[in-house]
Amino acid sequence: MARSAHIAALFSLDKSAAEPLYRQLIRAVREGIAEGALRAGDKLPPSRELAAQLGISRMSVVNAYAELLNEGVLAASPGRGTFIAGSLSTPRDPSALPSVAANPSAGSLPPEALIAFSGGAPAEEFLPVAAIRRSIEAVLERDGAAAVAYEETEGYPPLRAAVAEHLASLGIRTTPENVLITGGCQQALDLAAQALLNEGDTLLTTNPTYLGILDIARIRRVRAVGVPMDEQGLRTELLESAIEAHRPRLIYIAPTHHNPTGSVMPIHRRRVLLRIAAAADIPVLEDGVYHELSYGGEPPPPLKALDEYGIVVHANGFSKIVLPGTRIGYLIAEGALWERALRVKQAADICTPGLNQRAMHHFLISGALSGHLDRVRRACQQRRDAALKAARRYLPSGARWSEPPGGVYLWVALPHAGITAAQLYPIALRHGVSFAIGAEFYTMEGDPNAAYFIRLNFAQQPSERIEEGMRRLGAAWAEAQGRYGGSVG
Repeated sequence: MARSAHIAALFSLDKSAAEPLYRQLIRAVREGIAEGALRAGDKLPPSRELAAQLGISRMSVVNAYAELLNEGVLAASPGRGTFIAGSLSTPRDPSALPSVAANPSAGSLPPEALIAFSGGAPAEEFLPVAAIRRSIEAVLERDGAAAVAYEETEGYPPLRAAVAEHLASLGIRTTPENVLITGGCQQALDLAAQALLNEGDTLLTTNPTYLGILDIARIRRVRAVGVPMDEQGLRTELLESAIEAHRPRLIYIAPTHHNPTGSVMPIHRRRVLLRIAAAADIPVLEDGVYHELSYGGEPPPPLKALDEYGIVVHANGFSKIVLPGTRIGYLIAEGALWERALRVKQAADICTPGLNQRAMHHFLISGALSGHLDRVRRACQQRRDAALKAARRYLPSGARWSEPPGGVYLWVALPHAGITAAQLYPIALRHGVSFAIGAEFYTMEGDPNAAYFIRLNFAQQPSERIEEGMRRLGAAWAEAQGRYGGSVG
């Protein structure tokens, strides 16, 4: 145990790198074995403990452990933990399925690429690469060296104006002076959290909630407290008692196409939320990143559009609907809060890359966004329908889910008499399919049923791959249920 407690010190991760943290952790484990720092039989810390020691999401650790288990680098013993299995063999391509010869329990699956339902990014084929290329070329031709010079910290002024104009179409009335351009929506959320919260403060959110806000809370040493949800989002009848019990300094919520559940808060709940928050003098941080990915009719207006009290801070961006790699987001705030967020950004990165900002501005004013969004919505709806059909066909009897009217996620509750999502995950990987483990989206208060949820990103795969992925998931469930039986809860 003493050796296990010091193993985290062997892993050096670069949180600013483009390489995903779970991939860095996989590489660090393999390097530790190759260098002799990790030996056969060494026990690794539990995923939650290692995540806390490294200051990363538990999901990153769970994913790394699962892939290393699949490769045979690690071994798991129920009730005892996870251990180094032995010396390294030649690593397989992590995107390829194991062969039948190498793993007979995998059945007769062909060696095809992993079908990933686990991510949060849009499908690459949705991205308007040609249109963005034209925008970049036009900006370089027009602006020359100025296009790649430093911009003002608050953002490229024409882009700020274009964002304000775009938001007017959603019912949000603001001015360019209230727009702060950020490095994606995640940075917008982090800037707001730093501007509004001090170490030790409490952040109130939904349970479950967006994994990124839990990461922010952990890194900023803020306590995240969850309020239960139902199919219509945050249960506002529980909000006043939660505020009285925990005295939060900020409420974070994604009211439209919530990540991970896909729920949409109806307008009457939005108004109740704002009234309660205003009465308690608590600002509300709204995450609107999926608001425009609606294909089941128009959703209610954003909270910022309904705000009569001046308490809503709106975070949004274009990563989910245009190009993730451009990392263009924005924060809408007023007065002293906007000034505090600006100072935090000045200390963090000086400015968001100018070429990306100018290209995004050109894309917006060209009118290309509207047609692009229409195409993405149609494609997402087709994939949502394929996912629902395949789920009904292949997922186990007793599994439950709702039909999301937008966004990219299907939130599935596995049968509570069966295995947990964490137990299913490594077996699903062997069958060539991945998902996000639902328990990772909950605050420390948790939920007695949290262990049985999985999140599936249906938008990442074409319809035929969705069906095959659901078939593999059903096969993994059958194998796992046979292994663990119905006694596991």
